[in-house]
Amino acid sequence: MSDTSLKKLFNRNFLEYASYVIKERAIPDDADGLKPVQRRILWSLFEMDDGRFSKVANVIGHCMKYHPHGDQSIGDALVSLANRGFFIERQGNFGNIFTGDRASAPRYIECRLTDLARETLFNKRITDFSPSYDGRNSEPLLLPVKLPVVLLLGAEGIAVGLSTRILPHNFQEVLKAQIACLRDQEFELFPDFPQGGRIDVTDYDDGRGRLRNRARIEKQGQKNLVIRELPWGTTTESLISSIELAANKGKIKVASIDDYTTDSVEINVRLSRGVDSEEGLKLLFAHTDCEKPHTSNIIVIQDGYPVETNVTELVHYSTGRLIEILKLELKLELDDFRNRLHWLDLEQIFIENRLYKSIEECTSWENVRDAVRGSLQPFIEKQMIEVTEEDIDKLLSLKIRRISRFDIESHRAEMSDIKKKMKKTRFHLRNIVEFAVDYLEQLLQKYGKGYPRRTSIEDFSNIDVKKVAIRHLKAGFNSETGLLGTSIKGEKVFNVSEYDRFVFFLKNGTYKVVPVQDKYFIDGEILHCGVLDKSLIFTSVYQQKNSGIAYIKRFCVESFILDKEYRFVPEGGTAVFFTHEKEMKLDFWFERTKRMRKRKDDCLISEYRVTSEGAIGVQLCGKKIISSIKGSSIDDDAIAEEGEFAAESPEEETEISEISEEATEISEEDIVPEDRGISKPVSPEKIDQKTEEYHRRVSEVLKQAEEIVTQDDDDDSGDLFGAIPIDPEDDL
Repeated sequence: MSDTSLKKLFNRNFLEYASYVIKERAIPDDADGLKPVQRRILWSLFEMDDGRFSKVANVIGHCMKYHPHGDQSIGDALVSLANRGFFIERQGNFGNIFTGDRASAPRYIECRLTDLARETLFNKRITDFSPSYDGRNSEPLLLPVKLPVVLLLGAEGIAVGLSTRILPHNFQEVLKAQIACLRDQEFELFPDFPQGGRIDVTDYDDGRGRLRNRARIEKQGQKNLVIRELPWGTTTESLISSIELAANKGKIKVASIDDYTTDSVEINVRLSRGVDSEEGLKLLFAHTDCEKPHTSNIIVIQDGYPVETNVTELVHYSTGRLIEILKLELKLELDDFRNRLHWLDLEQIFIENRLYKSIEECTSWENVRDAVRGSLQPFIEKQMIEVTEEDIDKLLSLKIRRISRFDIESHRAEMSDIKKKMKKTRFHLRNIVEFAVDYLEQLLQKYGKGYPRRTSIEDFSNIDVKKVAIRHLKAGFNSETGLLGTSIKGEKVFNVSEYDRFVFFLKNGTYKVVPVQDKYFIDGEILHCGVLDKSLIFTSVYQQKNSGIAYIKRFCVESFILDKEYRFVPEGGTAVFFTHEKEMKLDFWFERTKRMRKRKDDCLISEYRVTSEGAIGVQLCGKKIISSIKGSSIDDDAIAEEGEFAAESPEEETEISEISEEATEISEEDIVPEDRGISKPVSPEKIDQKTEEYHRRVSEVLKQAEEIVTQDDDDDSGDLFGAIPIDPEDDL
């Protein structure tokens, strides 16, 4: 066999397998809302139905005529279908949906169809059949279902290349939605789970989104929480396991857990000392299965093909199918009335006119049939009645007792009653929508009380898992080895949870955000290392490589990718100061230049606005070159903080930029007092004495001013007299 032939064979067989899994196993059909195994189980129960309970083992054996996948799959599907409570009535131990206990063996439990199933699922006369898998029997292709069964039961299935997840809904609400659909009104449907609980449907999006499902928990005092209802898809055992797991990891402090569940859920959770019921409730929802998200992805088989749809479209499709089924049933009913009326007419003619006497002299069966047909001819021509061979055989099969006791009055009354029913049926056909509404309202009145809503719809408050998480882990940082993590012991210790993140800034102008882990090596000179707080404002001063101009910027670390390197200093820049303090005073000295008037300046970091970490920043002192900078706390200016670690721990002061000895030796001549207030009153006589001296120095002042204007420091050129020593006593 060539490779091409083998490839074609493989593709064809795989396609057949995929189609079979999608249509015949995993995905329900929208027409009746059932998977094949469910359809075969219900049909088997219908065939076996005599009003009494049947052994589940017998039902499984009967169903195996139609289902090729063995008794185990049939038994599991039957128990699951029976526990939904709509179409199968149970007797015996069918398991416990709260505790997860399995059902008893099939030979010990019994079941039968419910009245709702008999009324809404079956009509053999309008059901199409196909041969079973072995060709020995015929099974229904689809059941003539009058309800959106797929919404009532829900469904989960994984096929080749696709999967479906449909959440169960409430019986009353589904039927009311169908009524609204028939009346062209808007409606909205939300899931209803057999286990109860509470749901937030903000993001349900008509079955194409997700919802949050919470357990119903009661507070009893300050230390006890009692779980009364479970989220869908959990059991008491799985829920308790999730609480114990969270307690072992330190996410919640629990003293004891007691399970008193029988026919209803009762799990008593006693909290440890230091945790009140309100805090414990938030921790249960945040870290255990007391809150479960459910995603709805509705895929069904529709007209032979898998389609993705939503709840509203499912209701419309099912309602349209309900109209078609009701029309077929009404037409069949009308045909039955016509056939009955036709027979009553023939029977009346045959008996009232004693046409049976015409066969007394006949010697053969053919002569008898001809005699009856001939005697009926005058009457059927007058009343325009068609007579078939079957009608003649039926007339000839009348018994003497029936002929002798024939009551013409009751006969005519029955014919009159049939004509009234036919008229009513025709009226229903002409007004099929109202007839469908009446049908659904009757179902609601008859069965609705047995299916109240179990799951309440609420608006949950969002619980930030990171905020309510207990910081039960201790992490350390060792500056000598550069190691950070929960297994490291160092001079810095952090209380963290698994939801926290570490952030560290390096002297080369980069920073990283990393998750909490056992051990992490930081390669580089560290400016700051700690637990990330998105509201924390960092302040950095850096110098450009070429110009040496200093920039200051303030920023927060809000968005990031874990383990990715980011820059808070532009390429080529050098960080000279870094802190995370909210407020500090920065003192900085400039490089000495010719005729420099001012060597030192200061500022508050709060004077600069917060920008992004990628921003360039603001020039700190114009075009002046900073030679040294240090920060001091506003609360105590005497404490100098040089770098981030100096701000955090005085014992670990680290100098960012060292001040040279030459720069620190500033003489009194280099600094001109900025505040030149009058030290003492000046008399008029002394003013006169100084007048001549001022005139003498004018020429000297002009020469000096010309030199000052031409110097490089443009920022100080505005004060022409700043460099001229003046005796304070000479001021006016």
